[in-house]
Amino acid sequence: MTRYGAVDCGTNSIRLLISDVREVDGVLEFTEIHRLMEIIRLGQGVDANGRLTDGALERLDGALSAFADVMQRESVEFVRMVATSAVRDVPNRDEYMAITERTLAPWGARAEVITGEEEARLSFRGAVDDLLPEDGPFAVIDIGGGSTEVIVGDHDGNIDGSISVPLGCVRMTERYFLDSPPSPNQIANARAFAGDHLAMIRNEVPVEKAKTVVGCAGTFTTLSAIAQGLESYDPHMIHLSTLRFEGTRKLNEALIATSSTELAANPAMHPGRADVFAAGLVVVDTMMDLFEGAEEFRISEQDILDGIVGGLVDTHGKTI
Repeated sequence: MTRYGAVDCGTNSIRLLISDVREVDGVLEFTEIHRLMEIIRLGQGVDANGRLTDGALERLDGALSAFADVMQRESVEFVRMVATSAVRDVPNRDEYMAITERTLAPWGARAEVITGEEEARLSFRGAVDDLLPEDGPFAVIDIGGGSTEVIVGDHDGNIDGSISVPLGCVRMTERYFLDSPPSPNQIANARAFAGDHLAMIRNEVPVEKAKTVVGCAGTFTTLSAIAQGLESYDPHMIHLSTLRFEGTRKLNEALIATSSTELAANPAMHPGRADVFAAGLVVVDTMMDLFEGAEEFRISEQDILDGIVGGLVDTHGKTI
């Protein structure tokens, strides 16, 4: 048995997955040991100022150090950390990389700044793993803080098309949602910005091929928790749940019109997500416009972290 650690540092949050992997009768079995998240708002101000702030780097340092302590305590053998939208183009990313290299030194690792295409591939791999192959082809939608990835492919990982567009919940909140709840004009402008990307997505990704539309990451999973009326965030209740388009549109309209203070009081809502949740829901609404022939989202608790672990197993599986 081998223990792997995957770290995903996005625009809004940093997350850790620790998994045991062993081979039983020729089949790999994955056992989740820890799945942790901290809201560090790494991308705060990046859209306006073009660089990572000192405060964001301090929050990264603290959260990643805590994750490293957990990985050492749990005897993790192999680690991969990926960085996405917020870090790709900033001029001070060397400061970010230095923090990750120092903190992940016990594993000889540091963050890898991956492309939108690689982010999409890893998200797709993680999101469809627990779905039935015959339910494919799948369209996976991963809404992050700085960008949204849309990927279409089959259960074997053959990708028909993917794209990364700048429809992230942090990016759109900072650009459009200056009030909470946002004004009708702010909502209209955000919807127009998101809608402008539909033609681009359709040109790059054969969305019409998709038989099952899968939503992953925090906006979708939190929306599922709220739709179910959960009294706490319960991954087991959320994973593989469904959100019907018709009901979701009505629920989103009500939630977008709710202040972040009220949203934060919902027991299923992470307090650090409440102030960017409405912008994420605008993206969800736009995705329903993209998949006009579909009727529901299938929600996956698995995402890029699971894809990272799968890639580590591909590389180091001989040690299992």
